[in-house]
Amino acid sequence: MATFSYYMKSTILLIGLLMASLGTTSAEIGVCYGLDGNNLPSKPNVIALFNSNNIRRIRLYRTDHDAMEALRGSNIEVTLGILNENLQSMATNQGNAKNWVQTNVLNYANNVMFSYIVVGNEVEPSSPFAQYLVPAMQNIQNEINAAGFGNQIKVSTAIGMNTIGVPFPPSAGAFRSDFRPILDPVIGFLVNNQAALHLNLYPFFTYNNDPAHIPLDYALFRATSPVVTDGPYQYYNLFDAQLDTVYAALEKVGGGTSLQKDAGRSGSRDIVVSESGWPTGPGRPHPNGLDQATSIDNARIYNQNLINHVKSGTPRRPGKPIEAYIFAMFDENQKPSPNIEGHWGLFLPNGQPKYPINF
Repeated sequence: MATFSYYMKSTILLIGLLMASLGTTSAEIGVCYGLDGNNLPSKPNVIALFNSNNIRRIRLYRTDHDAMEALRGSNIEVTLGILNENLQSMATNQGNAKNWVQTNVLNYANNVMFSYIVVGNEVEPSSPFAQYLVPAMQNIQNEINAAGFGNQIKVSTAIGMNTIGVPFPPSAGAFRSDFRPILDPVIGFLVNNQAALHLNLYPFFTYNNDPAHIPLDYALFRATSPVVTDGPYQYYNLFDAQLDTVYAALEKVGGGTSLQKDAGRSGSRDIVVSESGWPTGPGRPHPNGLDQATSIDNARIYNQNLINHVKSGTPRRPGKPIEAYIFAMFDENQKPSPNIEGHWGLFLPNGQPKYPINF
C-alpha cells in the first residue's frame, strides 16, 4: 500500500505540474479593452466576458474607475496605460506621478493583479511629448518602487513597427536613426529595471500595403512552406518575421538579452506584443478582386492562429512563449478613424462573439 500511495502521490503531483504548465502557456494571450464606444457593455459585464472566455490578461489604454472596480478579485493580469497627453504632467512633477500611482494602482493593488504600466503609446521623435517620455517612465517607476511593487509591476512604453529602419531580412533588423534619441534611453531604462519593451505589431498593415508581393497565407499563419529563409531561420508567417526583426534590432543596441530577465517570468519577455489583430471592417480590397483583406473570416483565421501560435516562440526565440494582446475586445464606434479603426472587435456589444474564437 505504501508503494501504491507513493506512486499515486507522484502521479497527482505530475498531473498538477502539467496542468500548471498548461495554464501558464494558455494565458500568454490577452485582449486590449478600448473604451471609445457609446454602445459597449457595462464594465462588470465586460470583465465577466473576459472570465467566461478564459482571457487572463487585459490591456487598458487609460484609467477607468468602473473598469478597475470590476477587475477586483478577477485574477486577470492588468496592463494599464498612461496617455501621451499626460506625459508632461508625469515627467515634470513627481507629485503628479505619486498621485497617479496612488489613485490608479495602489488603491486597487490589494486585489487587482497589475503587470505593467505602459507609459505612452507610439511616441514619435517629432511629437511634443517625446522629451517627456523617459522622465515620465522614471517618475512612475519611482513611485512603484517606493510602494514596494518594483519587482511585481513593471513600467514600459509601446512602440510600433515604424521605428524599424531596416525591416528585411529579419536578422538585419535595425531601428531608424531618427528614433534612436528616444529609443536608446527607453531601452536603457528597460534594461535597468528588467522590463520588457512593448510592441504594437500588425502584419495586416504590412500585407495591405504590399499585397502584390506578400502572400495572404503568409500574413494569416497559413503558409505550408517557408516564405522567407534568413540564414538558419525559416519563416512561415509574417508575424514571426516582424517580431524577429525587432529582436534583432534590440540586440544591436544592447537590449536583446538583458531584457529577458523580466521579473523571472517564463518565455521570451524582452518584447511583449502589446497589440496585434485583424480588422473585419471596411478596407482596401485585394487587387485580384477575389478576396478582401478586411473580412470576418480573415480576422477569425488570423486571431485564432495567433492564439495557437504564441506558445511556440519565433525562429529566433524557439520554444519561448510570446505574451501577446489581441486588438480588440469590441468594435469602437467613437474611434477617430472609424472606417477601419472601429472594426477590430472580437465581440459584439451584446457580448456575443463576432466569430468563433477559442482561447
